[in-house]
Amino acid sequence: MTALFDPRDAADVRQLIADYPLAWIISGAFNASPLPLIAETDDRGAVVALFGHCALRNALVTDFRADPRGLILFNGPAGYIPTALLSRPDWAPTWNYAVLRFTVEVEFVGDETREAIERLVAKMEGGDWSTESLGPRYEKMLDQIIAFRAHVRSAEHSFKLGQDESAEGFAEIAAGHGDRTLAKWMEGQR
Repeated sequence: MTALFDPRDAADVRQLIADYPLAWIISGAFNASPLPLIAETDDRGAVVALFGHCALRNALVTDFRADPRGLILFNGPAGYIPTALLSRPDWAPTWNYAVLRFTVEVEFVGDETREAIERLVAKMEGGDWSTESLGPRYEKMLDQIIAFRAHVRSAEHSFKLGQDESAEGFAEIAAGHGDRTLAKWMEGQR
């Protein structure tokens, strides 16, 4: 049995990461950087690692080399739900959101740096651009970057995309909300 604000299944978690890949990565020393990540999954589709890269000069590199434990936070769709969207006057406003929290152990995989960049470029550019366009500059850039794999040790997810609305109230919110992306995610959770 799932809790009230759990995602329906592992596909929801993967979709949030795919749609909102920029995550906050936080070390035990409380240094933090927003970095784009790609989910790596097991045979059941559960996220087991997050793959990315960062500059070698990023404070996270020093931190994670000393202590690989960290936290990764993804913010998905979010928005205020005003009472004006409902015809019911005794309903209270709220905030709807979908977020992911992963406790991880970071492993630097320098020999996969090129792959990390190529995978991210392929995902984000969809074939419209390639690193070949950088020419010799690309090799120089690679010398200043390192790939990492953040192995998931635990995960918490909150897909609070509705609360105690009736079916009619929920339909009013979804139909009237100005953020159509948030409304789509809300409808997907019903």
